[in-house]
Amino acid sequence: MDNAKLYVGNLSYGTTEQTLTDHFSQAGAVASATIIKDKMTGRSKGFGFVQMSSEADAQKAIEMFHEKDFDGRPLTVNVARPMAERPPRRDNGGYDSGNRW
Repeated sequence: MDNAKLYVGNLSYGTTEQTLTDHFSQAGAVASATIIKDKMTGRSKGFGFVQMSSEADAQKAIEMFHEKDFDGRPLTVNVARPMAERPPRRDNGGYDSGNRW
């Protein structure tokens, strides 16, 4: 069922998870909808993920909504890819801890 998870890009900053769920439910049953938000500001990053209940519903959603207007913007809708491996982040609070003294 991996192909039932959709990446949804170019979202309006005013789009909520509820309006996204309501919109995609026109294509079939929505298991979940998540909008990715900035950790510091809580503001939408303009993309999210919708998990449809079946691959058939996901394909129908792609056909219905890819490059179609939603909240004043043309959506990008495609099958979500697995997150790429990334090296661990060194979180030093934004300061370089190199010895310079």
